[in-house]
Formats: sequence, C-alpha cells, structure tokens
Amino acid sequence: MILLEILKYTLPSVIVFLTAYFILKQVFDKQREQYQAELKTQIIKENAKILVPIRMQAYERMVLFLERIAPANLILRQNQPELNAFQFQTQLIQAIREEFEHNLSQQLYISTNAWEQVIQAKEEIVSIINTAASQLKSDEPSSLLGKLVINSEESLKKPIIKLAIDTLKKELKDNLG
Repeated sequence: MILLEILKYTLPSVIVFLTAYFILKQVFDKQREQYQAELKTQIIKENAKILVPIRMQAYERMVLFLERIAPANLILRQNQPELNAFQFQTQLIQAIREEFEHNLSQQLYISTNAWEQVIQAKEEIVSIINTAASQLKSDEPSSLLGKLVINSEESLKKPIIKLAIDTLKKELKDNLG
C-alpha cells in the first residue's frame, strides 16, 4: 500500500523530469551544433585571410621565377664575356637550378597543374640551353651560346615561359574572384 502511495507521487514526477530532460537535451544539442557550425565558418574565414596573401605571394614568386629563367633575362643577368660556351652553359643551368630550389616550397600554394607547367618550363629552358651548347665547341665564346639560346627560344611557336605565366595568371584570377 505504501509502495502504491509512493509510486502515485513519484511516477508523475519522474515522467515530468524525463520529458523535461529530453526536451532540454534536444535544445542544447541543436544550440551546440549551431555554435560549432558558426565556429567552423569563422575558422574558415580566418584561415582564408591568412592563406590568400600567402597564395598570392606564391603566384608572384613563381611568375618572378619564370621571368628570371627566361633565356633573354637569364643570359643578360649571368653574362660574363670571359667564360667559354661550356662554362656559360654550366653557369646558366646552375642559376636555373638554384632559382628553382629557392622556390620549391611554393608548390604547396599553387595547383598541381600550375606547378607542372612551371617544371615543364624549367626543363624546356634547360633543354634549349643544352641543345644550343651541343651545337658549339666547348671553348667558343659565351656570347655565341647566348645568341643561340635566345634564337632557339624565340623560334618556338609557343614560348613555354609565356604559357606557364598565363596559366599562373588565369589560376590566380579564378581563385580570387
């Protein structure tokens, strides 16, 4: 009898408590989900504020790299009349490799396609230098190698440096707006 009396008063209380608990749990869970979604959005925005300038700098550095290894620019910068063709060839290729190694980390911030274009441009310029050098005797003056390299690059229908720079520009434009 006493047990029935106790149940008569406690059972409705337990039911009210459980109902309130589950309703409040749903409300709090929904609020937590909204807060987490807002936090995630805010983190994405903050990351974008940090990453956009870094990515822009990477594109700038890769364009600068390509401009620096363009045959006319490279030859003018590396020109030393006292060198022979072989020495000049070695110096040009070494300069390209050093520039490339200096910019290796930029591949993190540009697309795989753009990075492959940059590598292809670098390899093409090295190939042009090696091909031009193979047409000369190693002791001929460096100026002859310079002329051959520039003429070889100019004779290409699609200058690889320009194609790579155009790819970088298009990609940057697409990514920023």
